[in-house]
Amino acid sequence: MEVSPGSFEVALFAEDVDSPDHPYAEQFRDMLETVAEQYKCRLLAFDVKKGTVSFSFDSDELTAEILNMLDQTEIK
Repeated sequence: MEVSPGSFEVALFAEDVDSPDHPYAEQFRDMLETVAEQYKCRLLAFDVKKGTVSFSFDSDELTAEILNMLDQTEIK
């Protein structure tokens, strides 16, 4: 799966979740769209392949916030 800059790729589900139309993926997408609404931006991309989710937003602020959260949870 090719991921463009500013995109996130997360191994989130079992490999049998292999489509954005899978119920688990749809639920996660709904959550991402809710977050986008809170930040007054849009979810630009969303895909799921073999349990790995890729997504991006059109907000530098939200992207930075996600990166900060990931940085804080990184095992050092």
